[in-house]
Order: sequence, then structure tokens, then C-alpha cells
Amino acid sequence: MRRSKLLVRFLYLLLLWCNDPIVAWAAEAFIGTYGINYGRIADNLPSPDKVVTLLRAAKIRNVRIYDADHSVLTAFSGTGLDLVVGLPNGNLKDVNASEDHALDWVKQNVQSFLPDTRIRGIAVGNEVLGGADYELWGVLLGAVKNVYNAVKKLQLDDVVQITTAHSLAVFMNSYPPSSCTFKDNVDQYMKPLLAFFEEIGSPFCVNAYPFLAYLSDPGNIDINYALFQKTQGIYDEKNNIHYDNMLDAIIDAAYVALEDAGFKKMEVIVTETGWASKGDSNEAAATVDNARTYNYNLRKRLALRKGTPLRPKYPLKAYIFALFNEDQKPGATSERNYGLFKPDGSISYDIGFPALKSSSATSLLGSLKVIRARACFGSNAIVHVASTVILILFSRF
Repeated sequence: MRRSKLLVRFLYLLLLWCNDPIVAWAAEAFIGTYGINYGRIADNLPSPDKVVTLLRAAKIRNVRIYDADHSVLTAFSGTGLDLVVGLPNGNLKDVNASEDHALDWVKQNVQSFLPDTRIRGIAVGNEVLGGADYELWGVLLGAVKNVYNAVKKLQLDDVVQITTAHSLAVFMNSYPPSSCTFKDNVDQYMKPLLAFFEEIGSPFCVNAYPFLAYLSDPGNIDINYALFQKTQGIYDEKNNIHYDNMLDAIIDAAYVALEDAGFKKMEVIVTETGWASKGDSNEAAATVDNARTYNYNLRKRLALRKGTPLRPKYPLKAYIFALFNEDQKPGATSERNYGLFKPDGSISYDIGFPALKSSSATSLLGSLKVIRARACFGSNAIVHVASTVILILFSRF
């Protein structure tokens, strides 16, 4: 009798799992180790539908955008792609000032698209602490809390993870990794933020660019170390660790800073990393060959699903910057040339991803419809079988 009751309970949970995709999402915010940033500061990019086709052809499941554009969210519906949306820095003051504003934002830009669009996270602001707008430093935590409370009020807190991404400007020293701490002026804002993230189970997100680190000190940094190429690397005497690539060292520096701040168990996720394929005269390392080398070797590194020397049990996870070259980004030429793909869908350089072709696009769009239909049929079939078995078992009690 007891076994039958347990079986009934199991089948009931199975029924819920199949009938409510949100339940199935709750386990992880980042599936696997490889993701990509889909920036759109350009006037010549493919439509969001074609972007979905490109991502599926490349088998890239994890995607970050920097806003919550409804045309993108609609295009991602039913695709199986996992999406992190962004609440821009320009919205932080309003969201911090009003819980109702935060609730409305989440309702309009997240809840209304679930569950068909698999929104896994909200990035509240980007590179706020350590940035030039000091006014935003003081409102970030309030905005994060209000967004989380809105998500929780809508009963989406087991579905949607709340984070914010930091630049390396939050660190006092990152070399050697064992010496890293948060800057004194950042620390007073960072610690309360980390305490809240620890409470809700969010990771520490960092934008880490060996490319930029190399540009800042090319005379003392071996470019092979930055590119995952064979090199002597560095030896961190305090931790007795040898590093053969700069990205691992940067991530371990973040782990050291977190431990120093009292958050030893917090996971670090790389929310941006990449290498520009073209730059200004003072950006000589921004070449197609170097961009190809970095991104190809990074892809191999992430495929190993292993951690860093200091945290071997946390597989390194990273979102690559970026999907496309963005012709309207301000700043240095390199800022407009981080894309793995050109605006027409062709590859910027070959690291194993297919280009977007009109013929394959048509084929893949057709495949998407088939996948959606099969998913629907499969879910309904399991629900029907589970329901039947439950009724049979209940009839025996």
C-alpha cells in the first residue's frame, strides 16, 4: 500500500513537471558552460528570428541580452533557448525608488513571456560598481531587492535568477590572484550586495577580458598567456598555484576577493569575455588571428567542464562577447569588432560555428516548427499516460 502511494505521488509530480514547463526549469540558470551575449547596438543586424536560427545551428543555448526587447523575447518563444534579460542602468533609479515600478517591469518584460520564452534570469544593471556614475552605486542594491521581491511576489523566484555583472574595476589588485581584494570605495556597496546574493543563491558575475588586460601592459604580459597558448605562465607563490592562462587567473582573483569579503562559497560566472578582431593603431593585438585563437581556445577550455586551479569543483561558465559586430557602438574601433559573426550572418573567423545561410535558415525554421510540435505532443502524451495510471491506482484504494 505504501509503495503504491509513493508511486502515485511520483506520477503526480511527473504530471506537474510535464504540464508546467516552469517547474522543469528550476534546477539551473545556466545549462552547460558556454553562452553568448546578443548585443544589438547596430543598424544592420539580422532579424531576431534569423538570430534564433543562427544560434540553434551553432548549438548555443545560453543567451544574454542587455534589455528586454519584446521582438527578441517573442522570437525566442518556443525555441528551447535560455535567455537572461537586462534591466538597463537607465532604469535603476526608478526601480530602486518604487516597488510598484519594479513589479510592473517584471510583469511586462518577464512574466508576460513565460513560460514559452525561457527567461532564466534578470541582470539588474551592468558594471555599475566601479563605474563613473557614483549615483548608481547607491541605488543598485535597492533596485536588485525590488526586482527580486517582484519576481518572488509573482512566484517566479524558482525560475528567474537575479544577478548583476561587474567589471574588473571593482578589484584593488588582481595580480597575483592571491592578493586580490575589492577596492575600499567599492567594498561598502559590494558587501551588502553579496550578502543579499548569498541569501537568494545568486552567483558573482564578472566581465573578464584578457584582451584588455594585455592592451594595458603589453610589455609585461605574454600575449600567449592571454590567448591560451603554450607559455611559461605565472606562479602564485602564496597559493602555490601555477596558471597557464590569464582567464583562469582572473577568475581565481575574483574568488580570492570574495573569500576576503566573507563569501568563500559563492560561484563566479563570466558574463562577458572576448577578443576584438579589429582595432585602432594603439590596439595592435586586435587582429582576426588573435580573435580566432582566443575564442577557439576558450571554446575548448569551456568544453572541458572543469574549474579553475583554486576552485576545481566549480566548472567555469562563460558568456562570450559577442554574437555580432555592432557598428553603432561608441568608443575605440575594437568596441565594434568583437562579434563571432558579421551582420549578414557570415562568420568573422572560423572557430567551428556555421554561418547563417538562406537555404539553411529556411530548413531550420521548418525544423523549429517540428520541434515545437513534437515537444507539445510528447508532453501531452506523457501527461495522458500519467493521468491514466494515477486514476487506475486511486481506483484500487
